Amino acid sequence: MFSGGGQPDMAQLLAQAQQMQERLADAQDELARTQVQGTAGGGLVKATVSGAGEVLALEISPEACDPADTESLADLVIAAIRDATHAAADLQEQLMAPLTQGLGIEGIGMGGPALDGPDPGDFGRLGR
Repeated sequence: MFSGGGQPDMAQLLAQAQQMQERLADAQDELARTQVQGTAGGGLVKATVSGAGEVLALEISPEACDPADTESLADLVIAAIRDATHAAADLQEQLMAPLTQGLGIEGIGMGGPALDGPDPGDFGRLGR
């Protein structure tokens, strides 16, 4: 990396930066194409999220729909999306960790707000 005078070889540094940029773009493309799923209520609600964190689909079983208890359904929807979002974040960490290793970067998250709250497994009470 250093030439005879102790100076960094700029051509080599630029080539390494270009390779890193290409690998990062490839990883981002793979994340955008990959879909992960999260569930809540024992599968009553399913959310599908891209590896990049975009919500793509939401499936709600008729058994989860109780007109007298819409709050529980809302909780299940949030929990399923949270579960899928966590799966997407895990996938991102898996794909990005090799690229960021040695750069002093802990990880590259999705950059969106965290959906904090109860664990998705806490919402199994609607299973009838």
